[in-house]
Order: sequence, then C-alpha cells, then structure tokens
Amino acid sequence: MLNWLKQKLTGGRPTAAAVPLQQIRQSFEQAAADEEHFPSTIDPRIFHVQLIQRHFGDINNKFTLDAGSGKGRFARVLLDQNPQAKIVTLDLALAMLHHVQAPLKPVCGTLTQYPFPDHTFDFVYATESLEHAVDINAAITELTRVLKPGGKLVIIDKNAEHWGRFKTPAWEQWFHRDQLTSLLKQHCQTVESDFISYWEDVPPDGLFIAWRATK
Repeated sequence: MLNWLKQKLTGGRPTAAAVPLQQIRQSFEQAAADEEHFPSTIDPRIFHVQLIQRHFGDINNKFTLDAGSGKGRFARVLLDQNPQAKIVTLDLALAMLHHVQAPLKPVCGTLTQYPFPDHTFDFVYATESLEHAVDINAAITELTRVLKPGGKLVIIDKNAEHWGRFKTPAWEQWFHRDQLTSLLKQHCQTVESDFISYWEDVPPDGLFIAWRATK
C-alpha cells in the first residue's frame, strides 16, 4: 500500500534519489548534438503544435513563453504561423539554445525558477518538458506566475499510466491526468485535459495528455 501511494504521488514511478541540477544540465548539453532524438525542426502538422495554436489563437504582437524549449522547434513553427509573435524560448542547456535564432529570444534558465517578473506573458506552453522539472509543484507555480491574468497555458506531457514504455533518465517523471489538473486549478480559472496523439487523424493510445488552462 505504501509503495502504491508513493508511486501515485511521484507521477507513477518509484521515488528516485535527488539528482543534482548540474547533472541534468550536462545531460542536455550533450544531448544537443543528437539531432535524431533531439531535433531542431518539427513537422508543423504534428498535433502538439496544432493544439497549442488553436488554444492560443492569434499570438501576433503578444508575448509567448516556450518553457523547456530545447532547440526551439515548436517556437519556430508558431513563429512561422504568427510572424509578429514575440516568443521567448527558455531552456536549461546553452547548447540547445545555440540553435535558436532571432527573432526568437533564447533565455537560459530552469523550469522551477524563471528570470521573468510576474505576469510577463500572454501565453505559456511546455511540451514534453515538465517531465524533466523534478519539482513539479514549483514548475507549475512558475508557469502560472509569469502568465498574465486571463492568459492561456498549454502543457503536453506523458501519462504516468504508461510509465515504463521507454527508457528514461533517473530524474524523469510522468503525470496522472488529475495530478496536473489539480495543481493547475490552484492558479487558473479554467482547466481542461484530453488524451492526444502526435497526429490528429490517429486515435490517442493514452501516452500523451494535453492540459489547457486559462489563468
């Protein structure tokens, strides 16, 4: 019973020893050279980015944060669709941000402590990045702190019910649908979630969950 409860509270995985931030940073600095698994571009038809665009609507002349952007692949598609958007890409690894070019604005930082004032952004999204945040409570607090009142948020990440499908680093965690919903409701007026697939015409298999919120 105790082990089951621990897994529920830690995103469906056994409790792992704390991993130093420097170890996580170094892992992604090295991973930046792996274009196969950490690509700098993405097919604009992938539903992840389509869902973000639909929830946000017109982001031209608005401030948008890509939290845990990697090489900026999602930000680049959104900018192509909204040429006047003001998109900040935040990532832990400088080697990842090296691939981010103007007018995108790269910023180095962690998912649990942003270098931005309260209410900076009209839109915030995190695509398969919160799983690396380690402290999910702090990560949700930061995501919503920098969002303006009435601003919109999208989180896309993996379902804890499917934990074990892939080999993962020691710090990674996946999430139960109600887990993030509950955390987001502490900061947002509305929260919705759906199971999604990479492709809109392919039925979801339960691996990915998208949370959409309005502060």
